[in-house]
Amino acid sequence: MPRALWKGAITFGLVHIPVGLYPAAREHSIDFDWLDRRSMKPVGYKRVNKATGREVSKDDIVRGLEVEDGKYVVLSDDEIRAANSAATQAVEIQAFIDAGDVSPVYFERPYVLAPAARGEKVYRLLRDALKKKRRVGIAQVVIQSKQHLAALIPMGDALVLNTLRWADELRSLDDLALPRGSGSKKDAPGEREMQMAEQLIDDMSEKWQPEQYEDHFKDDIMALVQRKLKEGKARRVEPLPAAAEEGGGAEVIDLTELLKRSLGGKAGAKEDGAAEAAPRKKARRSAAGKKTTSARRPAAQRARARA
Repeated sequence: MPRALWKGAITFGLVHIPVGLYPAAREHSIDFDWLDRRSMKPVGYKRVNKATGREVSKDDIVRGLEVEDGKYVVLSDDEIRAANSAATQAVEIQAFIDAGDVSPVYFERPYVLAPAARGEKVYRLLRDALKKKRRVGIAQVVIQSKQHLAALIPMGDALVLNTLRWADELRSLDDLALPRGSGSKKDAPGEREMQMAEQLIDDMSEKWQPEQYEDHFKDDIMALVQRKLKEGKARRVEPLPAAAEEGGGAEVIDLTELLKRSLGGKAGAKEDGAAEAAPRKKARRSAAGKKTTSARRPAAQRARARA
């Protein structure tokens, strides 16, 4: 069982689904160690004070945000979490959109959300409703002190949270020499060429089966390593001393009532319930809008605004 990176909740309307966030991918790349070829001693990574050249221990490193030339505001991890504790504990769904509307270039890193603290029923409701409507949730979430835009996607029995790139992180295509759709006729493919290209695509089309594709580069490198090992070309490296390692029940909720109140009376909620829900929804949207605006401003401007 992987360790949860984050524990919090999915929220939309007045619905609250307790979940844990787990990594959905793992790296299988070849991990080379750096060695000094003169002595075959390991070469490590050091945190070095740029002024003195001396190594700095992890405990002596703090986070500093430059707000003016040479002027920094220092923030601890606890201060960063406390600045907006609600944001660090919630996947806040902003909207639901058609599943095919998000371009693949926006997708960044996948995570899996698993239900926690008796949240299975609400989790299943959201997952199945998204499948039926063929929608994905667009949310904001803080992971490891960084705010992300993310897509909440139903996949099999799971809800996958895939972080997305912000719109201003994508490079413009206008500066690239790309063949335009409305280009000159002399550069356009002929009808016969198009027919052959379409036929080739049809001939090579098949159902997506990711398990049939393998990392041959990794296999070739490992074969080379085994060959050199058999030839007696391995070198012994003396190991360095190992570094010391750093060392309730949930409330039962009335889901139907929450959904009614979130709809603001459209599902037959009582007038007084709808009246109570509307201001709360307005306040949540207002807070979300302020936070989104703040999150997209440059770091230095945000720091000066808080100063």
